Amino acid sequence: MTATASSTLGNDLLRSAARLSRWASRHASFDVPFAQARLLALLDELGPSRVSVLAAADNSSQPTTTAQLQRLAASGWVRRASDPDDARATVVSLSDEGRAALENVRRARLAVLSPALEQLDETGLDRVRIAVEVINELLAAAADTPVHHPTRKDG
Repeated sequence: MTATASSTLGNDLLRSAARLSRWASRHASFDVPFAQARLLALLDELGPSRVSVLAAADNSSQPTTTAQLQRLAASGWVRRASDPDDARATVVSLSDEGRAALENVRRARLAVLSPALEQLDETGLDRVRIAVEVINELLAAAADTPVHHPTRKDG
């Protein structure tokens, strides 16, 4: 595949995935602000993490992430503990209430997507299953590939 075709495909994939996620969130009914839901999902994915790790994973600043984490803590959705490797640092993890809030968000987003999925025939559903597998393969490959960020200040 040429570099141009690869770039076009990559951009199309990223745009489509982002549009689907935004569409599901926009039409779903849940009580968690989107930025907080995203942070809960990151904690679910990464497990207990330092604020700096969460900020980098969310592509946001540490002060912004800290403010969101304070809101999550006020709701009882996260727990803070000393980092076992460095007592000066804090590790944040999902509480049972946070996990329940995240599951409510996921159920609400799925509820708006399900009718569209139900309109697909078996061939369409198979294509969606294959797309999910391919996206998961891309994510696994991306995790193993060092990325240079020439436009980022720390890159």
